[in-house]
Amino acid sequence: MSPRTPAGPRGGDTSGARSAPGGATYAGAGVDIAAGDAAVARIGELVASTHRPEVLGGIGGFGGSFAFDPTRYRAPVLVSSTDGVGTKSYVAAATGRYGTIGVDLVAMCVDDIVCVGAEPLFLLDYVTTGKLDPDQMEELVSGVATGCRAAGCALLGGEMAEHPGSLPPGEFDLAGFTVGVVERDRMLGRERVVVGDVLVGLLSPGLRCNGYTLARHVLLERAGLGLDDPAWPGAPHTLADELLAPSLVYAPAVLATLRALGAGASAGAGAGAVHAAAHVTGGGLPGNLGRVIPGGADAVVDRGAWEEPRIFDEIRRLGDVDEAEMARVFNLGIGMVLVVAAADAARAVDALGAAGCPAVVMGRVSEGTGRVRLEGTRPGRGTGHPGATHTGDGAHTGDGT
Repeated sequence: MSPRTPAGPRGGDTSGARSAPGGATYAGAGVDIAAGDAAVARIGELVASTHRPEVLGGIGGFGGSFAFDPTRYRAPVLVSSTDGVGTKSYVAAATGRYGTIGVDLVAMCVDDIVCVGAEPLFLLDYVTTGKLDPDQMEELVSGVATGCRAAGCALLGGEMAEHPGSLPPGEFDLAGFTVGVVERDRMLGRERVVVGDVLVGLLSPGLRCNGYTLARHVLLERAGLGLDDPAWPGAPHTLADELLAPSLVYAPAVLATLRALGAGASAGAGAGAVHAAAHVTGGGLPGNLGRVIPGGADAVVDRGAWEEPRIFDEIRRLGDVDEAEMARVFNLGIGMVLVVAAADAARAVDALGAAGCPAVVMGRVSEGTGRVRLEGTRPGRGTGHPGATHTGDGAHTGDGT
């Protein structure tokens, strides 16, 4: 992988390497090197806008260089994660709107590693497309750069690959990975969680980047809605606007909260104010919150603690989707959960709010067997749908569909 290269030969002028008349060419086979070069030329300033002081060089080489300084840390641990945007990319392709989906990619990656307490350092992206369009690539990378600036990490490099025959023109897949760092004695995790801890939920205004296969099936196929239709009856914005709303990037707010309250300063259960964090992606609250709950405890979620964004009720209503299925597919309005010492829960909510991330106390850790229990009634809009009790076993699919 290079700091940013198009598909095809890397380096050198290929303009004179012509086949004999009638001979096969790369362009004739479906790969346009010139279009890739044009796309790379457009995104230099976008990449530069994300630079941190540790970044060495620019785009165009064979590897991105990051001068990591271990003297800033006592016992640094590097943390990495990889993810993609799933079938949300289909909505972007159908509308021709590519400017925000890169933010989703960054959020999916950096909000995973912040669950360990890690500060994101850099990210690399990978775009596969059926036919390379410089305008589309520029817009996609613009969104990635926006997300990186929000997360405080560098867009260190990436790759654009043209796969004619594998994907039709206009379609693409966007993936990436990130690397971050955390002090070893400040790592978050289930080993710190104790009975009596409080669950603090970070609100999400929409789907983020998960459950789009079911959402598209219900809204576009079963209900027959168009992307230009109102998101719901009387909505001031379209369904496309709703489905393409970018994911919030939680990492900066979580890191600010860790600095304000402190994570574990020594090994052991209960150390520090913030004990664990769960990124609510594929698997919903049951699948992801269960990953940070120890075997001798349960996470008890109060479904009445927050109001779901309207889009979830539309999916539930139009698709006749039951509560258990909704809970294991969608975030239901909670994009991340911090597990916090009970005495520090109010401070955590205040710190998150001060960092621009509204949050609510949404449950507790009780004695149990490692389950996630969704209890109580979700606030409705006069629909009368109850929030049925649901128990999860902590299973996680790991996909972004």
